[in-house]
Amino acid sequence: MKMELIEHKYVEVNGLKLHVAEIGSGQSAAVFFLHGFPEIWYSWRHQMIAAANAGFRAIALDYRGYGLSDPPPEPEKTTFLDLVGDILALLDAFSISKVFLIGKDFGAMIASIFAILYQDRVSGFVTLGVPFYLPRFVTYHLPEGFYVSRWKEPGRAESDFGRFDAKTVVRNVYILFSRSEIPIAREDQEIMDLVDSSTPLPSWFTEEDLATYGMLYEKSGFQTALQVPYRSFHEEIDKPDPKVEVPALLIMGEKDYAMRFPEMVDYITSGKLKTIVPNLEKCFIPEGTHFVQEQLPAQVNDLILNFLRSHS
Repeated sequence: MKMELIEHKYVEVNGLKLHVAEIGSGQSAAVFFLHGFPEIWYSWRHQMIAAANAGFRAIALDYRGYGLSDPPPEPEKTTFLDLVGDILALLDAFSISKVFLIGKDFGAMIASIFAILYQDRVSGFVTLGVPFYLPRFVTYHLPEGFYVSRWKEPGRAESDFGRFDAKTVVRNVYILFSRSEIPIAREDQEIMDLVDSSTPLPSWFTEEDLATYGMLYEKSGFQTALQVPYRSFHEEIDKPDPKVEVPALLIMGEKDYAMRFPEMVDYITSGKLKTIVPNLEKCFIPEGTHFVQEQLPAQVNDLILNFLRSHS
């Protein structure tokens, strides 16, 4: 199967029309892909085609306020739980009783919340770039110049991004997040200043890919994307002792800048993560960066398909 066979539709849930991409048989086990930032449904193109070719039903969406989906009426009040509620409503709209969830970056957090709240609807879940994580798990200190610290401040990213068109913002973030160093700005810099206009795109990310992302973010803007995740990490999930028993897989690129945080590495490797997700497998890809599913799709596809086949 090829990209042209991916079907696009709008599904109305919770008062909003959400853009959904789908490929594969409606009778097959469903796999729901959850993107990060500055990603969109398109960031799963390689995995969706591979899953469909392997006999699965692959579904990806643009979250509310992202890409081609409707913006919420008050973007600044959007929460992680709103996005989780949209996924639950989509599963019900598609009459999917159980699903495999695959989340990247903050999409991993959405998969984690969903798995905690609706474990009976989950056959298993895979996270990339971020392990099982809930809002408020980030208890360690983040540098002032780190993009998460900067973008959680209302108005700051808007002012920074506003100097460029959407395509340039996506370009800069893709270049920045593809590096193995933690992206930190000096006091006299903004995050966009960390990328020079002459810096080439990563070799695996084409101008056509960039144009697709640019068009989608030109439509939606960044207002909701800055609210969730960056201004919602304080959100409370009412599960004091979270534990998820379903099968899970973590895929991390060893050159992902997230692996430069000692606290993150400790959480992943010390056994803390296994106490919450006991049936977890972990896989580290030596050359993998933050966008490992786009950078090394063949390796990631093999890992995901082996997991799906093992637990179907």
